[in-house]
Amino acid sequence: MTGAVYQRIARDIRQRIERGELRPGERVPSTREITAAYGVAMATATRVLAALREDGLVRPVAGVGTVVAVTAGEGVGRTAAEGVGGTAVENAGKKAVEESVEKTGRKGEPELTGERLVAAAVDLADREGIASLSMRRVAARLGAATMSLYRHVPGKDDLVLRMIDTVMAGRPLPDPAPEVGWRVRLETVARLQWELFREHPWLAGAMSMTRPQLLPSAIAHTEWMLRSLDGHGLTMEEMLHASVTLFGFVRGIAVSLEPEAEQRQHTGITDDEWLARQADVMAGIATSGRFPMFARVIGTEVDLELGTLFEFGLARMLDGIGEWISARAALNG
Repeated sequence: MTGAVYQRIARDIRQRIERGELRPGERVPSTREITAAYGVAMATATRVLAALREDGLVRPVAGVGTVVAVTAGEGVGRTAAEGVGGTAVENAGKKAVEESVEKTGRKGEPELTGERLVAAAVDLADREGIASLSMRRVAARLGAATMSLYRHVPGKDDLVLRMIDTVMAGRPLPDPAPEVGWRVRLETVARLQWELFREHPWLAGAMSMTRPQLLPSAIAHTEWMLRSLDGHGLTMEEMLHASVTLFGFVRGIAVSLEPEAEQRQHTGITDDEWLARQADVMAGIATSGRFPMFARVIGTEVDLELGTLFEFGLARMLDGIGEWISARAALNG
């Protein structure tokens, strides 16, 4: 099943919570019930409940199942179904307060918009990593009810797509493109991607190689690379392979940026300090005689920072593409 299927089912259950049909503490449909009701696989049903848990809308209870979280929606929709402890006038008053929260936020912030939502999500991911991102946490940063966010995005997956598109669109490629040859053009786009990944360490991991997100800002990068390679005797498939391979190299180095930052943040140990702590281990390797070449490396001052690896790899990638283009030109001509 595609992601759209589990998102649609999660959205249905979310709307039932928002309308008050499922109240705090009540059990939501189980995986078996979802499977039977929607005709989906058990794996899809499991993913539905996982998405709702991730957004803080439901929680597991031993011996009961998965229930609506007490704070789900932070009051949104409860009175609509309950009428609990309140008259129609009181319920209407609560609804007006909720609508006011949606417009101005709890602390007088500006009106909640899709742009503010995405900006808050990007800031959270930049500071704390993509794993910390949830609809509830973004809502807390905005001073808004969690359920109000779903008026702007269907769920977390869609929010991440908008985050990717927003940060990439914020750093557009030069227009017009420099008229200086394919190598400079490819280097330009690769360096821009590297800068984006460094500014937003979560971005590389959020972008897929096997199921690429078809976002306008991402497609613009592919278009740029294809145009850079066009007219050099390569087939469309070869140009696409070269473009994807180059992006894959940049992304492959960049996926280590977020874990590296997390390690520094969680341990408080810099890269140099970590390396110094490995001195005894390295000395043992060097004197064991088992790995003579590695021992020579240890005895040499080597820079293995991610930026250095990017520079070295980018140059070799472009060298290889250049040799390939030259060989194709000689063959054709």
